Amino acid sequence: MRSFKIFMVAVVMLGMSAAGYAELQNVEIGGHIRIRGNYYDFGDVATGLFSRDDQLEVTWWEQRTRLNVTADFTDDVSAFIEIDSYHDWGTDFRSDYISGLDFRGTADVAMYQSYIQADNMWGTDLSMRIGRQEISLGSEWLLGVNDAAALFTGLSWDAVRMDYGTDTYNVTGIYAKVNESFADAFEDDVNLYGIYGSYTGLEDVVIDAYWLYLSDDESLTAFDVDIHTIGLRGAGTVGAFDFEAEVAYQFGEATLDGIFFDSDIDVDAIGANVEVGYTFDTAMQPRIYLGAAFFEGPEYDDGLLGLLPGGQDTLGFNRMFSNWEYTEFWANTEESNLIIYRAGVSFLPTETVSLAILASYFEADETIDAINILGFGPDSDDDIGWELGIYADYQYSEDLVFRAGYAHFFVGEGVADSQPILFNALGFLTADDDEDYDYIFVETEISF
Repeated sequence: MRSFKIFMVAVVMLGMSAAGYAELQNVEIGGHIRIRGNYYDFGDVATGLFSRDDQLEVTWWEQRTRLNVTADFTDDVSAFIEIDSYHDWGTDFRSDYISGLDFRGTADVAMYQSYIQADNMWGTDLSMRIGRQEISLGSEWLLGVNDAAALFTGLSWDAVRMDYGTDTYNVTGIYAKVNESFADAFEDDVNLYGIYGSYTGLEDVVIDAYWLYLSDDESLTAFDVDIHTIGLRGAGTVGAFDFEAEVAYQFGEATLDGIFFDSDIDVDAIGANVEVGYTFDTAMQPRIYLGAAFFEGPEYDDGLLGLLPGGQDTLGFNRMFSNWEYTEFWANTEESNLIIYRAGVSFLPTETVSLAILASYFEADETIDAINILGFGPDSDDDIGWELGIYADYQYSEDLVFRAGYAHFFVGEGVADSQPILFNALGFLTADDDEDYDYIFVETEISF
């Protein structure tokens, strides 16, 4: 609540300033509310090493509320402040219905964004944004805002961003502080650096090239991690066709200084994503598309369980801070060591209703034997499974939308073989290959 009070004081002060100072030209207040009900059915899962299988069902409602104020000044200077609250229904009710005692209601209101924006600096095309801010680059395949599916908590950074843009190109430079240990400058911290360039000189087509550097100096993990990512992206429309293609190469090193042993693991992996669609010029504007994605998996030492420190020669492709969701079930933009094939169709039955049907197939890139600690084991399977989904949007008004969706996942034998596909290929699923998953959601969202 303290953040909310500070926010309201800021709004009042900005309003008062508008009357007394010519420099403040305009103040705008906006907001956003998103509510989603989720239902998952993961079938029978083992609840313990020697326990029986139980039905695992998960149901909850999540809500995110955002409120922002923008203050525009002269000389192309502005300030933006946004607070938000993400919570699950029923976790903050303030009374015990038996005793009537008030003891809950502790959901935090966070300062989600708070930055200063300066445009056309010194009469040039240079702009600067400094402070807590969202960072969205390209299609958000590596850097996004975490709002594509369930658990839409959002993602903002304490960062400095510089942009220089013309009619044909734009260059963005980024420095972001991910974690601070209050040690020496640039030591024992997690920092992100990046340069992202876009060429827009072609009609309806953009070509991007970028370099990203994520440095973890043993701050959030036991490893000293350096991951460099260089990539190319092209996207746009050509007639009735649309396309999205991106490829990235990661290199670097992860070093563990252990008590009993040290470990040096190379970062050497490729990731790629491509999608091609075609929209028919008919009444319902049907669009069909085909897509594929590749996240190179880790290479393992012989004779040692690959998920243990020292068991990998190289790490798998790191999804970083992606906002691309390839499945509704077993990942949240961090699945790797995968080859994914996708196809779908979408259309508009009416002006306000849109429908989409999609199918995806997942297989592991690198497999690890179920019993590999001594260097032997049964042959493992790379079949992770199929996913089918159907989704509907109803645009009730310009500001209000309702959504619903259903997805079914056919679990493959690779899941039963515990292939490492989670947590950037450092973790794995465990389930019987005859247990399928189901997911249903309903959602509403309004912006103002």
